[in-house]
Amino acid sequence: MAKPDNKLSSLKKNVAPYEEIDTKASIGQLFNTLVPLILLWYAAYLSLSVSYWLTIPIAVIASGFVVRTFIIFHDCCHGSFFKSRKANKILGTITGVITLCPYEQWKNTHAIHHATSSNLDKRGIGDMWVLTVEEYGAASFWQRLYYRVYRNPIVMFGLGPIAIFLITYRFNRKGARRKEKISNYITNISIVALYALLCWAIGWQAFLLVQAPIFMVSGMLGIWLFYVQHQFEETYYEHDEEWSYINAAVEGSSYYKLPKVLQWITGNIGFHHVHHLSPKVPNYNLEKAHEAAPPLQKATTITLKTSLKSIRFRLWDEEKKVFVTFKDARQSLRRPQETVVMAKAEKKMAGPRPRVQGE
Repeated sequence: MAKPDNKLSSLKKNVAPYEEIDTKASIGQLFNTLVPLILLWYAAYLSLSVSYWLTIPIAVIASGFVVRTFIIFHDCCHGSFFKSRKANKILGTITGVITLCPYEQWKNTHAIHHATSSNLDKRGIGDMWVLTVEEYGAASFWQRLYYRVYRNPIVMFGLGPIAIFLITYRFNRKGARRKEKISNYITNISIVALYALLCWAIGWQAFLLVQAPIFMVSGMLGIWLFYVQHQFEETYYEHDEEWSYINAAVEGSSYYKLPKVLQWITGNIGFHHVHHLSPKVPNYNLEKAHEAAPPLQKATTITLKTSLKSIRFRLWDEEKKVFVTFKDARQSLRRPQETVVMAKAEKKMAGPRPRVQGE
């Protein structure tokens, strides 16, 4: 495995002081996240008696707090929200019910994501499906079609929340251990119980009218955040022998510079390069760590406007070290074939090779 740049290695030490957990700040986040979420959900329900056009904007705002709740869940999975391992597990399970994510399963797959992010030889667990241009060129028609459907924005962000949060997370992974399976069962039973209680209290129609838009918008935002912070043009991908954890963290994760309101709603996860460098840094310390280390401020910065370009990137070009579109990939794949054709044509035009005496 390749050694990281010495300057990058020192960043880990610079960030270490910000791994300290502030219990008071953590509890404060619980109040300013879960309380507004509950109140907004109830307000969305009450608004049904006025107009559904009033319900929708309230539901959209509530979905932002679901995303913020997910960040708390995410920190619990990293053991960076509370100092107590048990407290992180309990809160992680509760917030997992709210966000439809099984605590142990997500914690385990996400740990693999951090340990293998940007490693071309260890793709497939806890990350987005990425093919290289060469792999795409060698794939069958059906494999290409499946990949193109998967990478289609309408499928990824429209059907993705349903496929991931409602279906995939409801089942145990192949080879999952007993602890992970039990966690999944507890989450599933709790979700059914919570939803059944709400349907009994307000009726299933009202429940769906409120919960459906909150689920879809928060799910789309969650997938978008995970997608955009690794799928930018000049990101980092290497094979195992050249891969470096620190380089993958700093160069393979972006700094998503968001307006302050959105930065707060998303729990500072835009400082994704800091988070991948040191997952133990609580979300409320990510910006401080970023500002304390000047080299981190040189990480690839994307904004709301520039991040939209990432939707076009579909394949990783190993030769150019950039993400490319399907159109770019077709041109790259066509070039070798054109070279062969031209070589044959030139050979034909040159005629037969003259015989040398003695041959």
